[in-house]
Amino acid sequence: MSNERIFLSPPHMSGNEMKYIQEAFDTNWIAPLGTNVDKFEEELCEYIGMEHGLALSSGTAGIHLALKYFDVGPGDYVFCSDLTFAGSCNPILYQYANPVFIDSEPESWNMSPIALEKAFEWAEKENKMPKAVIIVDLYGQSADYDSLLPICERYGVPVIEDAAEALGATYKGKKCGSFGHIGIFSFNGNKIITTSGGGMVVSNNEEAIKKMRFWATQSREPAKHYEHKEVGYNYRMSNICAGIGRGQLKVLNERIESKKKIRLFYEDSFKGLPVQIIPIPNNSESNYWLTVMTIDEGCTVSPFDVIGLLEEENIESRSVWKPMSLQPLFNESGSFSHTHEKHVGTEFFKKGICLPSGSELGKSQLNLITELISKLFKDN
Repeated sequence: MSNERIFLSPPHMSGNEMKYIQEAFDTNWIAPLGTNVDKFEEELCEYIGMEHGLALSSGTAGIHLALKYFDVGPGDYVFCSDLTFAGSCNPILYQYANPVFIDSEPESWNMSPIALEKAFEWAEKENKMPKAVIIVDLYGQSADYDSLLPICERYGVPVIEDAAEALGATYKGKKCGSFGHIGIFSFNGNKIITTSGGGMVVSNNEEAIKKMRFWATQSREPAKHYEHKEVGYNYRMSNICAGIGRGQLKVLNERIESKKKIRLFYEDSFKGLPVQIIPIPNNSESNYWLTVMTIDEGCTVSPFDVIGLLEEENIESRSVWKPMSLQPLFNESGSFSHTHEKHVGTEFFKKGICLPSGSELGKSQLNLITELISKLFKDN
């Protein structure tokens, strides 16, 4: 057994973070808001190519505020990628609205344009047109926006881009997070860069960011006393966490390169085995946040065999996200599959494994992981 645990995607500090954290302490701005928050918003927007940013306590908070901005309320419908983490769609329930889940396509694992078109046709027929569409950039790579956005535009429905996992990824040279009317990022501890916990909303719509900023700071009216006319939320990022983010942002491109090398190592090591690494479409560049592997049909080795074997050696790996349409919480929600014969996301869940992808993984650790997995397949 490995003495030191190998985590799936642990934080990786750059050494720059303490400079900004110390500034926060020196100026006594350790509470929410402060210079680091303002600068982190500016610096991330500059990196993404967006005009306005709002640093928050989580990416989920960002999705919640975006849905609120698009006036999603009780009884409304929201389309959402099916193969994702629950944080993408839980905010739909916060607003007492109805999620409708859209299956993946095989090419990118992201939202299927075919399934999305079917969902809109149903919505138009049933008079259940969604107030918004949440498109997720899964496992660090972009959805097919050339196909998805025109469908949403044709029906006049705004897009929320959940780029929580895809900071630094691109589609046709344009950064993920910049395709929707509103983009969302997460800086949770397992993401490619972290603020220990936090997120950000970005948009070119200044009015949208202003309104969401107002709600995120408890909807305090500009009065000399505490005046509230709307429901508000305690959603702002702390100045200390933003300092961590500023230090992390400086090495984002380095982290992407490190994770790309890890993917290439896995690809090379698993040649000849009945497995496939998640494909990257020709028109996009992943940030390689997690390397995900699927086991070929008919193979006697299951994902849980791989996960169990690695765990015995103190190595963390995980199943692919279980589609939201299969979750007990959403068993009454509608969903649309990529084809009549097959739900693509379910197939990925059944045969997929997220492999250790930390940007500090060393050659000896990667050798251990790949040797264990290779032996498992060769022995079965």
